[in-house]
Amino acid sequence: MHCALRVIVLLLSGVLCVKAAGAGEPAKPSKQVVLISFDGAHALAQWERSRALSRNSGARFTYFVSCTYLLSPETSHLYRGPGKAAGKSNVGFAKSRDEVAGRLRQIWAARREGHEIASHGCGHFDGKGWSEADWLAEHSAFSDIVSNAWSANRIPYEPDGWKAFVSTITGFRAPYLSTNEAMYQALRDSGFHYDASGVTRGPAMPEAGGGLYRFSLPSIPEGPHGRRIIAMDYNLYVRHSAGLERPSEADVFSARTYDALMAAFNRQYSGSRTPLSAGFHFTLMNGGAYWDALERFAGDVCGKPDVACITHRDYLRDFAGEAIGG
Repeated sequence: MHCALRVIVLLLSGVLCVKAAGAGEPAKPSKQVVLISFDGAHALAQWERSRALSRNSGARFTYFVSCTYLLSPETSHLYRGPGKAAGKSNVGFAKSRDEVAGRLRQIWAARREGHEIASHGCGHFDGKGWSEADWLAEHSAFSDIVSNAWSANRIPYEPDGWKAFVSTITGFRAPYLSTNEAMYQALRDSGFHYDASGVTRGPAMPEAGGGLYRFSLPSIPEGPHGRRIIAMDYNLYVRHSAGLERPSEADVFSARTYDALMAAFNRQYSGSRTPLSAGFHFTLMNGGAYWDALERFAGDVCGKPDVACITHRDYLRDFAGEAIGG
């Protein structure tokens, strides 16, 4: 349930400035690309559910993982966020070593199935005021914790190639979608290929420049009045029920979400075919309304002719000519 609350407030108040696609962007693909991603990637049941959705729909997902979910209560001290005490995190840690083990196996299985594992940082802190050194420390913490998660938590049977795989994680989304110029410089210095923290008014091509691609989540019309909202489940949750659980209205909220996603998809599919991005979490808000909408949406669109429901990494390889290993 951890997402762009700061951005949500700005968007709903009408003062959010969003980027337009700029110079240097790659040519629009002939296929309609759909980029579905998950932030945090915590609950093991939702790992299983998302992978089942992939098998049923043919979609491939990007998982922006928070590294504190790979630390147990006994190893939480290994993380110290910029300006924070050791063992502090806005999203907590894993509840046990066994939970960490289950999550590590899910990550490895998802990677083998063609999904992308990317970084959501570690402690889910708002880094808008961080320096480049702070961002570099956060990226270094992510790399170290994920690389050593098996041994640090005394979990046996680390897969061959795990550390090599971690070195290929080069995608990032900032907690709260909160960015600054120091973050972008730190991403370049840390060897990342892209950031996915932007917000645009409607679908937009990823920007390319300075050795880094920038993907954005679009604001799309939603609801009876067609007011725009960031295409992410938590934003919809706040709009639909003010961030309070109303499971009795799950069917209504699910239908609204599905209709908004399908309308956004159809505008692109029958038009310019600009890639459409949508973000989700592993939290079942409003009785699972948003996951129900996601499953219906992916099932309906990902098998259509000339549609590619793919990862951010695969987009850069297949449509932007970027050779990215991993």
